[in-house]
Amino acid sequence: MPGEEAVINVNIARLPSHSEINLKITVARALEDGPTLLLSGGLHGDEINGTEIVRRIIEKDQHKPKVGTVICIPIINMFGFINFSRYVPDGKDVNRSFPGNKNGSLASRVAHYLTNNIIPKIDVGLDFHTGGADRTNYPQIRCVLKDERNRAIANAFEPPFILNSPFRPKSLRQTAARMGKHILVYEGGESARFDEHAIQAGINGALRVMKYLGMRERAPDAMQKTRVIYNSSWVRARYSGIFLAGAKSGDFVEKNQIVGYIAEPFGAFKHKIKSPATGYVIGLNNNPIVHQGDALMHIGVQK
Repeated sequence: MPGEEAVINVNIARLPSHSEINLKITVARALEDGPTLLLSGGLHGDEINGTEIVRRIIEKDQHKPKVGTVICIPIINMFGFINFSRYVPDGKDVNRSFPGNKNGSLASRVAHYLTNNIIPKIDVGLDFHTGGADRTNYPQIRCVLKDERNRAIANAFEPPFILNSPFRPKSLRQTAARMGKHILVYEGGESARFDEHAIQAGINGALRVMKYLGMRERAPDAMQKTRVIYNSSWVRARYSGIFLAGAKSGDFVEKNQIVGYIAEPFGAFKHKIKSPATGYVIGLNNNPIVHQGDALMHIGVQK
């Protein structure tokens, strides 16, 4: 009801152990009507920075709007969260299972609930993610920039980088867009590891979006200039060996600049890695052991 806050537990499935898989949802509604904002994390269970962003916002009562409603879901994929996994028991990705099926697999059931009970109620959503498989992402918002509403929300977030990002098939973001809703993806840090810079950037960005929507009066100022990335590509390993990065996440690099080396573990060779373009390091592989073709460094190029 107007002026109230509620915590809702929604049963999605039951495991063979009889343990229940629930969605825990916090809803805060102002006395005055206004937009509805979704703040969600843990769609991939091991991407814990997103969970921590939403948790801290709830902990500090920053989710309570002066107008409208805020829906917070810190952990969408509870099974993945407790098992340190991106996926659910059958190996499916919840974020490739939309719009879902109420009688399908666990991933499909989670997707079905969100599609039918959450997305229809919202106007805007911020879905918090991290890099996966030992890759870190510098704080960035991903959206389809040709949509003016997406662009306005992304600009209000004021991340270090905004990436023009096509929809992934059967994703939460694509399904929401088909329903006339606007969900933007935030990427920051890497899976299974807290990144305080990425967490704080996510919190501050969410508060700035709330201010933009008229849901709060104040929000932190951005500490970095926002750069819009229209094209990006991964530098990939030409050899197997030990990856020695020569640039950090967020660094500016020039075309043909040496950005690292791949060394043979027994000292037989050490090959240079050059940047294919002038741009910014928006993603970085933190695993020093690499194979031919592995993604090493994500370079984003401004228009």
